Amino acid sequence: MTQATGKYHGFDHLTFYVGNAFQAASWYVARFGFVPLAYKGLETGSRDVVAHAVRQNDVTLVFLSALQPTGETNAEHSAHSAKHGDGVKDVAFRVSDARALYKRAIEKGAKSVKEPTELKDEHGTVVIATIATYGDTVHSFVERTNYTGIFLPGYVASDQNDPLIKITPAIGLNFIDHVVGNQANHEMEPVVQWYEKILDFHRFWSVDETVMHTEYSSLRSVVVASPDDEKVKMPINEPAPGKKKSQIQEYVDFYGGAGVQHIALNTNDIIHSVSNMRARGVKFLRVPDTYYTTLRQKLSKAPIKVVEDMDKLQELGILIDYDDKGYLLQIFTKPVEDRPTLFYEVIQRRNHQGFGVGNFKSLFEAIEMEQDKRGNLTNDVPAANGTNGAYGLK
Repeated sequence: MTQATGKYHGFDHLTFYVGNAFQAASWYVARFGFVPLAYKGLETGSRDVVAHAVRQNDVTLVFLSALQPTGETNAEHSAHSAKHGDGVKDVAFRVSDARALYKRAIEKGAKSVKEPTELKDEHGTVVIATIATYGDTVHSFVERTNYTGIFLPGYVASDQNDPLIKITPAIGLNFIDHVVGNQANHEMEPVVQWYEKILDFHRFWSVDETVMHTEYSSLRSVVVASPDDEKVKMPINEPAPGKKKSQIQEYVDFYGGAGVQHIALNTNDIIHSVSNMRARGVKFLRVPDTYYTTLRQKLSKAPIKVVEDMDKLQELGILIDYDDKGYLLQIFTKPVEDRPTLFYEVIQRRNHQGFGVGNFKSLFEAIEMEQDKRGNLTNDVPAANGTNGAYGLK
């Protein structure tokens, strides 16, 4: 389907609401190998918020904190942080026509957060408009066709020259592959329908509890993708009934409702990326070595050949999923917040556009071991009362 009222070019950036933007950005520089990009704060005339943007190739992350103890901006930020902890507030899309996409979304029933606004400086003009999506998360449409600046008007180039950049190898994370949103039970389908109706996304891939389960827990997932070349992919998950608490339900409980669960970052060389992330202190989930024994047996009869060193993949804990045309390599970090909420995936694709369904059972078992350590695997833990109702997605 051709999008007649604007085209999606991919993810523009992700904005996190955090307690201390400077320290959060510094952590991603130190651990994930990002480079300080841009800044706005008191020195640039921003009296209400401070923001630090970091970048690695086409991945841009923005960490934003309130500056004032009172005021509307502080109240909104404080309420979000108190409810959710540090987390993703804005999943922003780069688009060809922000006004047209915003107008179309509003006409179809989207809730407006910010009408199309022109931001200008000596480098040109950026048009941004924002609508609400699931939970307290929002989507911004960012049109930067007529802008040559480093990030956005209102920002200046960062002066934070981290010494690790000069003495450590580049990690090689290239772009955001997909962004996963977790929902409460029975909320997935209304959210998927919202993307179809409001943004003209379509169903790209889906799986249910008959496939995605262990002895104890399960989930359902539908991936929605943007029109035309599918540059934006958004998996939408919900828990399914099980003997014990699903990882999705654990997320919903501790995040206080729906939100971004994990961000998948694409690389051309996952062995290089993960080796250097581990050297920088990033903690990854680990599956049992029996996974690789079984995998080797299956691959010996598979129609594809994995060119990477299997021993090295096993050493690093990297998972493999494949079909008759290609394969993907993936690994997942442990949660990167104090709450068991947000985590990351590193993914390398070799002619395979799936999401690792063949790894779900092993991955779930690894996650369940971590849940058990946190005391959150049992269904006896009280659940939070978080829903999508605030934005009319029910």
